Amino acid sequence: MNFRSYQEGLQKAYEAEVEDYHEYRNSYLLTQYLPVGNVFFRAFADEIEHATRFGCLRQEGDMQLTDFGNEPFTINIEEATLQNETFRTAIWTGKNLQVTVMSIDVGDDIGLEVHETGDQFIRVEEGEALVQMGDSKDNLDFESRVSDDFAIMIPEGKWHNVTNIGNTKLKVYVIYAPPEHPFGTVHETKADAEAAE
Repeated sequence: MNFRSYQEGLQKAYEAEVEDYHEYRNSYLLTQYLPVGNVFFRAFADEIEHATRFGCLRQEGDMQLTDFGNEPFTINIEEATLQNETFRTAIWTGKNLQVTVMSIDVGDDIGLEVHETGDQFIRVEEGEALVQMGDSKDNLDFESRVSDDFAIMIPEGKWHNVTNIGNTKLKVYVIYAPPEHPFGTVHETKADAEAAE
């Protein structure tokens, strides 16, 4: 069984246990010889217990994505980024630095923007994107295609955009120095982000 993250592994294990439960249950219901039926009964009862355990672990494993800023904090950033389903959620906002996680829909982008007073770092955890940068919004003369594990460094004063050109959601985390968004920022959608600006 292959998986990319702890959460995905728990999900796959849970699904496998549920599938086994159905197979053993059906075998139990179809078996007419009682001793064999009892074996299938015990097997499907065990599968219920295993599926329940994996289900509980799966729920416990969900991280609470909220802003823990200005306090000491550690997080598995890859798992947090992959778990995030919002357009943007700030997970740590300090005096000089901010970390957000983003999920960009297929064909959508972060929006053409410039940060006049700070640099920006973006890491792609999952997906494919087209990065564009330039000195003006009408002259984006830098272009690069990126995918899983690529990092994007955006200097202060550079117009930039990142567009999801893949066939799955683009999952990234972003570091702003200094912070760009208010403490606790959560934008469920890109429209929410645009309305907040």
